[in-house]
Amino acid sequence: MYTVVDIETTGNGIQGNRITEIALYNIDGDQITDSFSSLVNPGCEIPAFITGLTGITTAMVRRAPTFEALAPQIAAFCEGRVFVAHSVNFDYPIVREEFARTGQVFQRKKLCTVRLSRKVFPGLRSYSLGKLCSSLEIPLRDRHRASGDAHATALLLQRILRHPQGGEIVRSFLNARSQEGTLPPGLPRASFQRLPEAPGIYYFKDQGGAILYVGKAINLRKRVLGHFYDTAEKERQLCRATSEIDFELSGSDLLALLMEAVAIKRHFPPFNQAQKNTRPAYGLFLYHDRDGIAHLAINRLRKGQQAARVFYSQADARLFLEHLCTEYQLCAKYCHLQEGVERCGHFRVPVCQGICRGEEPLAAYNARVADALHSLQPSGEHLIIGEKGRNAEEQGIIWIEDGIFRGYGFVDRDRSLDGLPDLEAVIEPQPRYPETDRILEAYLLKHPGRARRIRVE
Repeated sequence: MYTVVDIETTGNGIQGNRITEIALYNIDGDQITDSFSSLVNPGCEIPAFITGLTGITTAMVRRAPTFEALAPQIAAFCEGRVFVAHSVNFDYPIVREEFARTGQVFQRKKLCTVRLSRKVFPGLRSYSLGKLCSSLEIPLRDRHRASGDAHATALLLQRILRHPQGGEIVRSFLNARSQEGTLPPGLPRASFQRLPEAPGIYYFKDQGGAILYVGKAINLRKRVLGHFYDTAEKERQLCRATSEIDFELSGSDLLALLMEAVAIKRHFPPFNQAQKNTRPAYGLFLYHDRDGIAHLAINRLRKGQQAARVFYSQADARLFLEHLCTEYQLCAKYCHLQEGVERCGHFRVPVCQGICRGEEPLAAYNARVADALHSLQPSGEHLIIGEKGRNAEEQGIIWIEDGIFRGYGFVDRDRSLDGLPDLEAVIEPQPRYPETDRILEAYLLKHPGRARRIRVE
């Protein structure tokens, strides 16, 4: 037993999306047995663009019953039935949210006629309701009104159920392990099923193969499935537009972070926002006070300023400065790790030779500050970080030159990299981006022992 549902809404995202019209058709076996439809007062104005699409105006619904008034009738109408809709992951969450506002739990098994149609009627150019009905010669009247669209969807479900393989396909979709009710309407199940439970990056693509979104994960399959359960409007828009999911294995989380950053900068996907926004940069600066004491300080980097070192996180900048102070026995007070104190006493910078207590000559202290800054100058240092490979027989390699990400590659686990020519032979060069600098900077500050030097001749 099935209830085919269609709704019209105010179009304000799932949390603010209110139903303006609802229609339900019950199907027993493969016969339509009953129907119900009603305008619904959403309790708010209907935007003009929604009125232009559906023809439903605020005046039309002003005297209509609220969803709360209709809820008992709707719940009884579809009690014990499978909730069916064309792109069910749009309609079902909104209906469930309307019930939740009334204090009721609405839970039904669900079927998507888009996904069913792709399986039963493969090879059609489009599976939108209008074009699908045209291809299958199903009458569709009152387009973009709940009753007309629900009736056409009910006729479509009848056609599916009467197909020789229809009943078997429907039963397979209703199997709790099939995940068919969770997947986006345009995504073939095989595209999701081939995702491994391993680290890497994934690409959401549209019907033409254009990349919509790039993400990274420790467990690709689990992370992608999380997108399908997310009820945020942006996630729902992404899922509705997705027709294919591709992936690349990374072997480790660090490599996945770098691969994701490079892919976002390279493809500029429309649904990626975080890494497309410019992060504020922070610089390490030197200045001398009136007593001639050299100060090191972290400040926001402004256009045109030259800093001794650039960071993309205040936390990373402070951690770096703590390491520098410890290595060169600098004063936490004059490195501005402690403010408003007469003498330093920083718990992570335990050694100060006494400049803040008047126990160290000014020239000696300033010389150590100069040594610390000199150590930040490019020195032609080449580092590699070894990571897990994509399988047990290989390892991932990340190449860093003077703190700059140069690229990555994968080599046999037993292969040794003894010099720069060996490294260049296996590394896939990558452009430098602030995001990759930030990722490696944060990693090396937290794991300073993970990188090793490569001999350069």
